[in-house]
This record gives sequence, C-alpha cells and structure tokens, in this order.
Amino acid sequence: MTSRLIVSDLDGTLLGSDHRLHESSVEVLRTLVKQGHHVALASGRHYHDMKVFRDQLAIPVHLISTNGAYVHDPEDALLAANHLAPEHAKTLIGLPRPPQVRLNLYRESGWHIDAEAPHLLSLHATTGFGYQVVPPDQMDTNGVGKVLYLGDPQALAQLEHLARAAHAHGLHITYSTANALEIMAGGVNKGVALTALLEKLHLTPAECLAFGDNLNDTEMLNLAGEAQVMANAHPELFERISGAERIGHHSETAVAQWLIQRFGL
Repeated sequence: MTSRLIVSDLDGTLLGSDHRLHESSVEVLRTLVKQGHHVALASGRHYHDMKVFRDQLAIPVHLISTNGAYVHDPEDALLAANHLAPEHAKTLIGLPRPPQVRLNLYRESGWHIDAEAPHLLSLHATTGFGYQVVPPDQMDTNGVGKVLYLGDPQALAQLEHLARAAHAHGLHITYSTANALEIMAGGVNKGVALTALLEKLHLTPAECLAFGDNLNDTEMLNLAGEAQVMANAHPELFERISGAERIGHHSETAVAQWLIQRFGL
C-alpha cells in the first residue's frame, strides 16, 4: 500500500460549526495513521492554538501554522519559520484603519492585538489560546509570522490596496474569511510549506490529499494530487483549484465521511 499524506485545514473544514474536532474525524484519522498514512493540519491559526487539536488526535501530526509561516513536526520541533521583513511589518502596523478594525500580529511566541476584543476569545474557547494587548507603537516588528486585520470587508479591501501599494513583491496577501485579511512574507503560504513537508516525508504531490474551504487554502489545494473543496467553501475557491472535487459541509464531518469512502474504511 502506498502511503499518503492527508492534510486538512481546520476551521470550516475539519472542525465542526462549533470549532471542535468531532469523534468520527478523530477515529478516521487514527485508523489511517495505523495503516501507514501521514497526517498534517494546515491553518491560519497559531501553532499553540493548533496543537490542542493534535493532542486530541493523539497521533503523529505535522502542523503547518500561521498560513505556512511555521512548520512543526509531531514532537514539537520547529522545522521552518518565515517572518515578515521588519520594515514591512512596521509599514503594516502603521497603515491607517478604522477604529473598529483590529490589528493582530502572530509571532512564534504568541498573539498580539492592538485592543481588547472579547468576541475573538470565544472563537478559541475550545483551545484556550488568547491574546496579549500591545499598543501599535510598542509592537515589535521582528519575528512576525503574520499580520492579521479583522473587520469589515470594505475596510479590509482598502487595507489590502495600501499594503500592495507599499510592498507588493515582499508580501503574500490572502483571506481566511471575508472579515480576515492575512499578510505573510512573500512566498509564504500553505502550499510552499506543504511542498517542503512532502519532501521531508519522501512523498510526491500526487500522493497528497488536501481539504480546504477558503482562499488561504488555494496554493495547498492546487499542489495536492487529490484536492477536496468543502460545500461551505468561499464561492471563488472551487474555480481556483484545478481538478478539485466538491464534498460535503464541514458541519456534517464531510472530511471524515469522504476519507471513509476513499480508503474503504
């Protein structure tokens, strides 16, 4: 039997509508690992946020976090870290934005935010991952894996325009939801991180199965030999992926159900 790498996004994909990992998904992934396959999780979430799900799975899992800025092996060793240039981070921190738009920095050690946002903590209630409030003028521009703006789509579109005008070639700009603009260093995305992981595991892209639901999954899905797009995905995502298959809704554990059929479990 040929070993495969099964890589999945979390929110809107492997996790249910309650942002939890359901037991059927846990059982399927554990069974596939016992059969000799590999599993990776790839998310815009921070590594410390993601490893709670890895620990729940209780199997060896590689973690691609912060949209590819960081890659960790199953033993928590950091395999890759790619940071924004400090001058680019400084520009992004200083971009003019409406007061209701929250500025976030993801760095290796944690999550910094420019003001209190209690509603964001509810999204991470299942993991306990939280932010530290740091005024923008005190934010460290070194070691930033991602700048994340959260707010109204129109305001984010303006911020995207300003960011591209300032440092277009030095940035990778994407969205994880309509309300979340995510900016990493140029060349940093889930697909690039997945390429390096496949090489480490001595597997080819054709031996990779990937699942995703939003625009920040584009490069990862286009790389994988078998790409599955969720029924609840961003309307543009399916059109961006060559040869993608549309599967069920994340609230119905569609990833687990598809894997059961794919591997005859």
